[in-house]
Amino acid sequence: MKINVYDLKNLSQAEIDKILRRSETDIENFQTTVRPIIQAVVEKGDQALLEYNEKFDRAQMVATQLKATEAEFEQAKRNLEPEIKEVIEISAKNIKKFHHAQMPEEMWFTQIDNGIMAGEKITPITSVGLYVPRGKGSFPSVMLMLAIPAVIANVPKVMVCTPPKPDGTVDDASLFAAEVCGIKDVYKVGGAHAIAAMAYGTNSIPKVAKVIGPGNSYVSAAKRLLYGRLDVGTPAGPSESIILCDETVNPQIAALDLLIEAEHGPDSTALLVTHSKEVAAQVEALLPDLINDLPEERKQFCQTVLSNYGGIVVTTDLEASIQFVNDFAPEHLEVLVKEPMAVANKIVNAGEMLLGNYAPITIGNFSLGVNAILPTGGFAKTFSCVTVHDFLKRTSIGYVTKEGYDNISDVARQFAEYEGFPSHANAIKKRAGLLD
Repeated sequence: MKINVYDLKNLSQAEIDKILRRSETDIENFQTTVRPIIQAVVEKGDQALLEYNEKFDRAQMVATQLKATEAEFEQAKRNLEPEIKEVIEISAKNIKKFHHAQMPEEMWFTQIDNGIMAGEKITPITSVGLYVPRGKGSFPSVMLMLAIPAVIANVPKVMVCTPPKPDGTVDDASLFAAEVCGIKDVYKVGGAHAIAAMAYGTNSIPKVAKVIGPGNSYVSAAKRLLYGRLDVGTPAGPSESIILCDETVNPQIAALDLLIEAEHGPDSTALLVTHSKEVAAQVEALLPDLINDLPEERKQFCQTVLSNYGGIVVTTDLEASIQFVNDFAPEHLEVLVKEPMAVANKIVNAGEMLLGNYAPITIGNFSLGVNAILPTGGFAKTFSCVTVHDFLKRTSIGYVTKEGYDNISDVARQFAEYEGFPSHANAIKKRAGLLD
């Protein structure tokens, strides 16, 4: 079984850049495939959605079946095991508690000077489309992570697009999770054509102002092509993780956690980064048996990832490991070192940090409360995890009294004249006497 092991100090810059790029290179190549899909949705609307549902998800449907019905919600609730419903409800409670704490004041002001007040008004985005993938599994956790902050932010119109199963229904757990969140508008469309539908609108699916949610390379490519037509939110593409270790880590834990994101799919990235050659060798030796114990599909995914975008990176020391993490800017980061808090202070680029032996990515992905919809592809250098703020917008507010105007108007006039804007300056100069 091939497992990539990289000795960082012996790699060329081109080889390092290839590791840092991961599947982002592939996403750029997918744009050629995605363009005609988007165009077909623009030209044919629902008919294109139905054709692509059949082509990609093997679901033969008619337009009236694109939206999940109340009866389907009820059936999903009946189908789902009580234990899974309880798991979803407990996780939802934790996620709600965390995201309620993020909500800002609806309006605030600060006094800039006598008679001059400046502040902000916070309002929800008017309409948001949530994309919940299904391709390689069922993801009710993604439904919770997207829908809960949207509802807490009081977005007036929240809808969901998620791929149908071959029988034309939505995954039971995802539908139940939507209901737990208070979402009723769920559309059975996935892939690039779903993103296009939410960007342009069709007879069945309304156009929205923003789309947010993770997806495969096709979905990521569609978002990039449609950027500017709508807000495409956090760049959340194929899954990725770094397990950062020092010599104190239990190699079994490191190996187990390395496979968490590796099993998502063949375009995922999973790296173990350590300066300990002993840890690297021990983890490499443990991985084949752990992978062979997995179901065949997940086994294949892990084998592909660890021989393609993933593997083990050996650095010279802990500082070099930290620098590699910051250069990579991973979606998920586990810090399995002797002093995780000290290392956390040095991490500046990561979608999330999970610290210590008791916080595997599994807990963060589902039930801890933090949001697991995170920037991928190195975008953690400039983007953040999904929060209520992704569903809110800010409007600046200024209020000036006569006293404040007298104090600041001449400064503004001089600024306007210096920058060559006479109308700006005239609004000050010729105001004299008009308000007395």
